Amino acid sequence: MSGASPTGSVGGLHVDAVAWMIDAVKSEEVVQSSRRGSPAALSTGEDRLSALLERFRVRASLFHAGELCGVTAFEAKPGRAFLHVLRRGAMEVRHPARGGSGRRWRVDVPTLLLYPRPLHHTFVNPPRDGADFTCATLDFDGGERNPIVGALPDVVQVPLDEVDGLQPALDLLFSEVDRRRCGSRVLVDRMFEVVLIQLLRWIVDHPGRVGVSGGLIAGLSDTRLARALVGLHRAPQDEWSLAGMASVAGMSRSAFAEAFKAATGTTPAAYLTDWRLTLASSLLRSGRPVKLVAAETGFASAASLSKAFRQRLGASPRQWLERDAQATPPR
Repeated sequence: MSGASPTGSVGGLHVDAVAWMIDAVKSEEVVQSSRRGSPAALSTGEDRLSALLERFRVRASLFHAGELCGVTAFEAKPGRAFLHVLRRGAMEVRHPARGGSGRRWRVDVPTLLLYPRPLHHTFVNPPRDGADFTCATLDFDGGERNPIVGALPDVVQVPLDEVDGLQPALDLLFSEVDRRRCGSRVLVDRMFEVVLIQLLRWIVDHPGRVGVSGGLIAGLSDTRLARALVGLHRAPQDEWSLAGMASVAGMSRSAFAEAFKAATGTTPAAYLTDWRLTLASSLLRSGRPVKLVAAETGFASAASLSKAFRQRLGASPRQWLERDAQATPPR
């Protein structure tokens, strides 16, 4: 399909206000924390998403606005995700399957559909009764290696009226899409990011509603485990021990280890190592020297970082970067 989109010169209109709205959405639950005593000690109402979103950013770009009539296919391209907003009308969603007819279902209420990773999907609408529809492509830092992407199912479908606080952001998004004023394209892209953050926050609060039963999101949905996870995400360079993590969670070591494994499917130590390697991979990809990356992610030395890379990823940091460069599609 052609990417129909509003156009206009890039201006400063409303951009500061949108930046403020993004920060407010990300920080709504933040409570000041103290780092005296145990590593990255956290308070009860700690923000569960900002540490992830600050380290692994996502950028949205308007892809289509208006009616969809007939059959519209969205191709699975490496590194490209989608966030669709069905404003009015109805449509059939189709997912092809190898050797079969695939999955089909009907959406007939205003709905958000998030495809966090490349997946071919098709929307079908009556030719004379097209659905009112707006969507954006999403670029997650790290692609499918992004921890948020890895924690989500292939598709998330949520009716608009189920996400508390979403309507003001949608009102501004739709206003800019419909009126196409100066600076609208920049503003629409930022508003899609606001909508995505609000959706992610809702998913963390309602993981079972979207089919999430384990992993990072399941851990963040548990108030006790979330305190420890946010601490690890914010301060991977700290000298975390099982006792330190359990203390932040307000649990005994044995209870914490058991609950952590049940929720996330891995041990606290293994999760910490994987998180450090995920961050290290991102920093190395940005051109940071191995020695500095090791210090910033909690490894004792460049040698210990290299050893962890070989054990978990089967290559040295340099070899991994070479393979990653060959596998990453050009933008």
